[in-house]
Amino acid sequence: MATTKRYDVKDLSLAPEGVRRIMWADRQMPVLQAIRERFEREQPLAGYRVSACLHVTSETANLMRTLKAGGADVVLCASNPLSTQDDVAAALVEEFDIATFAIKGEDNDTYYAHIEAAVDHKPQLTMDDGADVISVLHSARREQLGDIIAGMEETTTGVIRLKAMEHDGALAFPVIAVNDARTKHFFDNRYGTGQSTIDGIIRATNVLIAGKRFVVAGYGWVGRGVAMRAKGLGAHVIVTEVDPMRALEALMDGFEIMPMVDAAKIGDIFCTATGDKHVIAREHLEVMKDGAIICNTGHFNVEIDIPALRSLAVETREARNFVEEFKLADGRLLFLLAEGRLVNISAAEGHPAIVMDMSFANQALATEYAVQHAASLEKKVYPVPTEIDEEIARLKLATMGVTIDQLTEEQAKYLASWDEGT
Repeated sequence: MATTKRYDVKDLSLAPEGVRRIMWADRQMPVLQAIRERFEREQPLAGYRVSACLHVTSETANLMRTLKAGGADVVLCASNPLSTQDDVAAALVEEFDIATFAIKGEDNDTYYAHIEAAVDHKPQLTMDDGADVISVLHSARREQLGDIIAGMEETTTGVIRLKAMEHDGALAFPVIAVNDARTKHFFDNRYGTGQSTIDGIIRATNVLIAGKRFVVAGYGWVGRGVAMRAKGLGAHVIVTEVDPMRALEALMDGFEIMPMVDAAKIGDIFCTATGDKHVIAREHLEVMKDGAIICNTGHFNVEIDIPALRSLAVETREARNFVEEFKLADGRLLFLLAEGRLVNISAAEGHPAIVMDMSFANQALATEYAVQHAASLEKKVYPVPTEIDEEIARLKLATMGVTIDQLTEEQAKYLASWDEGT
């Protein structure tokens, strides 16, 4: 299909392979399929312009197809320079006629030029994984803010940034925190990131996880998932935390807890999952042992102090694809994976489609909700409505052939009463 859209992708001839990849993922995304079929009938997004800044993967492609089926005019750009699947980007343009701006390995200037292209679409709805489109609109494109009905945010880091904007009175339009939906972060962040992070580390390095001291920085839902999967592969898992409740939970889950300055001396593999800056800092890099592997599965590449690592190195080279070797003055070698970016989606394929099915179902239904309730939404960060979350869970169970009990009338009455005791 010849495109009528603007685009900037690596090579349109990759489209056939991208179509195969998209269709394979679609088989594992039955909830999104059901929403797409309804959207095609009802056209809830007809006439609305959507600019999405997400990881350009086969799963994201099926979300874009769903939004377009609902009548939306969609533009997609990458939310990470290393996460794009070039064949998928080509297929979106060539086969599905969706404007796409994404090239795997694009430099910083190209990355932001692509975000500008998405903003040039003059969106009424935004969709972010890290709040980059929202940030550009609030800084360089403030004249467009009045056109925005609402935004959707996919990841923890973005939600943190947006809540800070709301707190400071800087948020200029409502945003729905898709990341905080239970059918998103309980499953996507824990099971999706947990599995795909280990996958990325293994693909990049081909190391044996069993027997390694595996340090997980942060015990949020992502950290929980990574720790669980590393333990399942036989690693001795060490967790570092600043939150006493999470540290206590990790301890009760069977993991060793210690400060990063102590873990740095004994760890074999380090994975940051906090959303914060310089979790692995110069003082930690200085004491790491020879051969330590360092990676990040938080959104931005700031969790590891990469400038400090470069300043400590007397020599660097590419040891393998997505593995940069840093030789220190004393001869120790440290290995950084995927430039400190999301290792699960830079060195591997990201979350399995069956998990992204729920995450992107939330995106699609939250977008529909924003259009339906535009008149009543304030300039705040909103949770995904409970009824959407629960409907996605019901649909997912149904597609997996699982049935559950329902309350009897007597049970429902009892739970709602206060006057019936023992």
